[in-house]
Amino acid sequence: MIFETENLVLRPWEEKDAKCLFHFAKNPNIGPIAGWPPHESIEDSLKIIKTVFSKRETYAIVKDDVPIGCVGLLFPPDTNHWWGEGTAELGYWIAEEYWGNGFAVEASSVLIKRAFECLDVERVYASYRVENNQSKRVLEKLGFKYYTKLTNTNYENECFDEIAMVIEK
Repeated sequence: MIFETENLVLRPWEEKDAKCLFHFAKNPNIGPIAGWPPHESIEDSLKIIKTVFSKRETYAIVKDDVPIGCVGLLFPPDTNHWWGEGTAELGYWIAEEYWGNGFAVEASSVLIKRAFECLDVERVYASYRVENNQSKRVLEKLGFKYYTKLTNTNYENECFDEIAMVIEK
């Protein structure tokens, strides 16, 4: 499925995106704050495209034919936390060069609408690390409300605090 917004196209990831994904995802300011390690090679990015980014409702965020980020809905049991039946978890990231343009809000709003109107979802959850004020602002602009504070572990098994937010149908 492909979605077009005013500034973006959301489309499935393609293997040919690996080089571009690596360019953006190797940035240490992107992955760790979102809970994943920076990519180490084009092959690493290709593996992510073939596995993580191949899940249903996961899309490349494309600006001017360049994939600049990712947005997706995860469903149990693939979510980071168990939120209950009839739920989905929103995840997103935007390449640092494109921060501050509202692209995360623009892309995420498409999937939230889809979740409520087409996918039989009653509540969408999202979480962010407490120090990630940019994600907090994205979720607030989307209409999410505070749900709870959680402790989680990252890919290096380090503990961190995060805030979970929710939006209801």
